[in-house]
Amino acid sequence: MLRLNTEAPAFSREGVQAGRVRRFSLGECRRQWVILFFYPADFTFVCPTEVRTFQKRLPEITAMNAAVLAVSPDDVATHELWARELGGIDFPLLSDPGREVCRAYEVLDEADDRPYRATFVITPEGRIAWLSVSPMNVGRSVEETLRVVRALQTGRLCPADWQPGEATGAPELRY
Repeated sequence: MLRLNTEAPAFSREGVQAGRVRRFSLGECRRQWVILFFYPADFTFVCPTEVRTFQKRLPEITAMNAAVLAVSPDDVATHELWARELGGIDFPLLSDPGREVCRAYEVLDEADDRPYRATFVITPEGRIAWLSVSPMNVGRSVEETLRVVRALQTGRLCPADWQPGEATGAPELRY
């Protein structure tokens, strides 16, 4: 499994953002935090709940100097249709039909040939600061992901259930 504080695997993929198709790369996001999440497939039961929640929270995420990138094995045409059905998605839905990015991040369920629900928080320097992997039938908590990004951005030790505005009371850490 990928380790914390190691370089995030680089990638470049075609995707859809705000109705436009183009190539996206992780390198474009240097100098900001990245929430990279993998999901099993478009047009499923759980995935739209996660994607819609990230979309709803996108202004808040952007204000945190963070970007969202989503990856699934679906092709670009499928992403376009699904994003329209969801009412538009303003962050990139990236296509990984060959599963290269899923394999690079070690989140591919080989038996099902789909990625687990995996979330990575990547520092502005391109290092993995946090990761979470869950089974395909359990949706991730966007709220918890944002709490973790905020905690990481403090550069300090943050106790369990820490929330922004609470004292961290500990020395600064470096990633």
